Amino acid sequence: MAEVKDKVIDIIAEQAVLEPSDVTMDSTLEDLGIDSLGLVESIFAIEEAFDIQVPFNANEPEQSDFDISNVRAIIAGVEKLVAEQRA
Repeated sequence: MAEVKDKVIDIIAEQAVLEPSDVTMDSTLEDLGIDSLGLVESIFAIEEAFDIQVPFNANEPEQSDFDISNVRAIIAGVEKLVAEQRA
């Protein structure tokens, strides 16, 4: 699922106005300067890129089943959703 990882990093880097090489697996969205609007835009971009529905409520992010604590968690969540969609 390397293509998922690379694409998610590209999307996050674009939102943060950074180079993909500046985004590490342990980076938090806050570390990257992504605010709540940037988060929502990132989620939409991820949904569109992978044709998936991310179970995320921007109004209550702590109530979400989708872990956005860092880049690694986001990639793991997207990989899981992509795998479920393909099953």
